[in-house]
Amino acid sequence: MKHFFNRKDAIVTEALDGFLATAGSGALARLDGYPEIKVVLRADWDKTKVAIVSGGGAGHEPSHAGFVGSGMLTAAVSGEIFASPSVEAVLAAIRATTGPAGCLLVVKNYTGDRLNFGLAAEKARAEGLAVEMVIVGDDIALPDIAQPRGVAGTLFVHKIAGHLSEAGHDLASVAAAARAAATDIISFGISLSSCSIPGQPHEDRFGANDGELGLGIHGEPGVERIALQSAGKLVAVMAERLAARLDPGGHYALLINNLGSVPPLEMSLIANAVLASPLAKAVALTIGPGHLMTALNMNGFSLSLLKLDAEREAALLAPVGPHAWLPAKPVRVPVVMAMTKPAIGIATKPASHDAAAKRLITAVCQRLISLEEPLNALDAKAGDGDTGSTVATGARSILERIDALPLADRAATAAVIGDTLGTSMGGSSGVLLSIFFTAASQSLGAGASLGKALLSGLDRMTFYGGAKVGDRTMVDALEPALKALDATGLEAAAKAARQGAEATAAMRKAKAGRSAYIGKQLDTADPGAFAVAEVFAAVAALFAPA
Repeated sequence: MKHFFNRKDAIVTEALDGFLATAGSGALARLDGYPEIKVVLRADWDKTKVAIVSGGGAGHEPSHAGFVGSGMLTAAVSGEIFASPSVEAVLAAIRATTGPAGCLLVVKNYTGDRLNFGLAAEKARAEGLAVEMVIVGDDIALPDIAQPRGVAGTLFVHKIAGHLSEAGHDLASVAAAARAAATDIISFGISLSSCSIPGQPHEDRFGANDGELGLGIHGEPGVERIALQSAGKLVAVMAERLAARLDPGGHYALLINNLGSVPPLEMSLIANAVLASPLAKAVALTIGPGHLMTALNMNGFSLSLLKLDAEREAALLAPVGPHAWLPAKPVRVPVVMAMTKPAIGIATKPASHDAAAKRLITAVCQRLISLEEPLNALDAKAGDGDTGSTVATGARSILERIDALPLADRAATAAVIGDTLGTSMGGSSGVLLSIFFTAASQSLGAGASLGKALLSGLDRMTFYGGAKVGDRTMVDALEPALKALDATGLEAAAKAARQGAEATAAMRKAKAGRSAYIGKQLDTADPGAFAVAEVFAAVAALFAPA
């Protein structure tokens, strides 16, 4: 795997400095002592309230430094990537933030964190500081393990403890609330890849068609391998295991956490799947989806649930300073608003019959459908190889509706064709042709001849699309063909379209359309122009003298 970094031993310190430089406020600082002591803390902390200190290895960003600020953490202690911070670093954070009100350490249940934070707590107590520690072990993936791992559910404890501290509660009550919350959190994760560490060789243990349930936030193996399947089915497996641990009558907050590299589009899809699962009945608040506690670039996500009561709900809904925290929000059924119906116009006219118009439209559509594979092959040399499929889809849509078209009314027929292509074809070509036929329809409705109306459609299409003759697009065939049609007739139009299409083969570089983004020189005809030429050839053949 490839990574952006300078020196392996400076990744964490440089990242923390970048974070502080872009945080946008003077509310955060770091202790001196780099690189051994990596502590981000509140610059505005006055030690009159209970300090909330957490941390762990780097690589889980925005955890933990991203959650330092009013209403959450007072300080975050970072180790190297996936390595617990040293005792000295934790102790430095405690000393820097702890006053008479004391300090609560929030620790994920990993041996290194327990030992280093624990020894720091003991040393701080020996110095006369009041320190309590809560250990979070929310991962339910390994049911037989004596000490469950602490994962993203730990953030619930950060939020609750930070809120109570901000509200002025004493150390005993903050610690008690944090410990009680920790016992009521469950988490479960899934990933389609392990993570890779910058500067270290990486070999993904996953197959091409499988993922892993319950792997840890350091890439450690999970409870079982699972075959790749739809997101809904994967979420259903997770939901079943989480639901087995829920109080049937309880209400819960749900945290949807991106473990690193799942695209936002997929995370929203996952959220939809979770809220369509049986878990949704118990969920009252959601946090995310988003990056909260990651595992570098792991392609996975985790779900965490916290049982709610009035105090916890108030704590989760309270605003905080850190921007990395995603506000808790009530679950809402999507609001669906009725679409505004179009004004009564030519597009709403009923079906009518015209044999010549039906024969013309059928011939054009059948020719385009027959060209699906040749056009795809032509497009594959300059684009993504889908022009034929896109055009054929539009043609099939027209044919499917042909008996419902108002064929006796040219303007109304053009309007319906424009609407149909804009909906069915997709991509820029569908929109361009929709513009073409819609504008032509308006001209026909105003009394223009067919030739003039089609030129009007071309004018609007080129205005919005930006292409002109010479840019290596369908316009190279369409413009000369329509001008010839208006001036001379159909036979001349077909000849002009063919010449225009052939000319695009000599245009080595496209200046508009998707092909314009391709650096290589082209030596084939533009597929759109070729399709236009074929359409005019089909129409000319249809109306040629017997």
